Amino acid sequence: MNFARVRETLHMAFDSLRANRMRSLLTILGVVIGVATVIIISSIITGLNNKVAAFADSFGSNTIWAFHLPINVQPTPELLARRRLTADEAIAMRSLPHVVAADPSIQYSDPNFNVGQESVKYKGKAIQNTILEGDGDEMPQVIDLEMKEGTIFTAADGQRGANVTVLGYDTAKKLFGKESAVGKDVVIHGEIFTVLGVLEKRKGLFGSGPNPQDNIAHMPLSTFHKILPDQKDLGISVRYDKAENRDLVEEEMRTVLRIARKVPTHADDDFEIFTPDVIVQLWSQITGGLVLFMIAVSSVGLMVGGVGVMNIMLVSVTERTREIGVRKAIGATRGSILLQFTAEAVTLCALGGALGVSLGGLVTLAVRLSFAGLPASMSTVWTSVGFLVSCLIGLVFGIYPAWKAATLNPIEALRYE
Repeated sequence: MNFARVRETLHMAFDSLRANRMRSLLTILGVVIGVATVIIISSIITGLNNKVAAFADSFGSNTIWAFHLPINVQPTPELLARRRLTADEAIAMRSLPHVVAADPSIQYSDPNFNVGQESVKYKGKAIQNTILEGDGDEMPQVIDLEMKEGTIFTAADGQRGANVTVLGYDTAKKLFGKESAVGKDVVIHGEIFTVLGVLEKRKGLFGSGPNPQDNIAHMPLSTFHKILPDQKDLGISVRYDKAENRDLVEEEMRTVLRIARKVPTHADDDFEIFTPDVIVQLWSQITGGLVLFMIAVSSVGLMVGGVGVMNIMLVSVTERTREIGVRKAIGATRGSILLQFTAEAVTLCALGGALGVSLGGLVTLAVRLSFAGLPASMSTVWTSVGFLVSCLIGLVFGIYPAWKAATLNPIEALRYE
């Protein structure tokens, strides 16, 4: 291969593009929009994915949950008929080899809106939509909760069904303001509760806005059953020692539950076991649709840009027919002509890809700075894919004009006016 001739051919291609800058810029506008769309949407999806992964981690490392219903499907009448889990089943799991702690818990809230259905009152003040949660005595060992002030209730409080509570950050702030809540009496579900402590504020899933879990009142499980005896949807949280033991602990939990619930050997489980990973998986199913939307929208822009490149290259071949004839007359080969015009098309689209990446990066930065609840983070993979696809568009749509230029009859080309 004659590298000097190739270099000269590429220089000629670049000179031709520089000579028609405005026309070149308008030609690649579709490519710019297509690549920028890929960058913007993929950046938002990546940022949201990172946020959801961090949210899943906030539930605590090495945690497995059990519940009588799946959380990712609409429950059928058969699923709703399942027997609820019990505190005894949670206690039985505490003796498993790799289990650090196991705790039964239950929440009273509206599952459709993820908010509570109770109010907490203090001296004429009240906060609505408070979630009530009953927990066992190993709750602090299973859930990563940070205390702002005070302490968690003890096993002794649970044994005697004491009316004690630990309030969420927003609950305490609404009722007490800057005043300490510890030792004060509040009214929950018509009964007086003594506040033992207040939790630190939790981060929201998609920003720094309110988190429904900050408007919550924790209490011993026995106390919860005393004031809300009809609520029986108990869940079990298990903390295990090492990440590599997750599958083993999950299988041991399944064995304990099947034995306790007398599930026949040939029958399916009548309960569900899942980890924080299920949150990420559910979110990935949602973002899968967004990825398809991104591909569809960007494909339209790229196809429009590709057609524009082909059109302008065909016009260029027509305008430069005599020039092509002169080059062929002085020895230019079909290969060099083909390379020159293909290089022009690829360079046009590569420039469009670079501009699209730059525009997408600027919009991503603007989104991060302007919308606290909408994180965005540029993906190296999607940035590379967007740029490489733009180059591929130039190659695919530039081949035909380049072939047409390369196959021109030099004598007829020289006669062209």
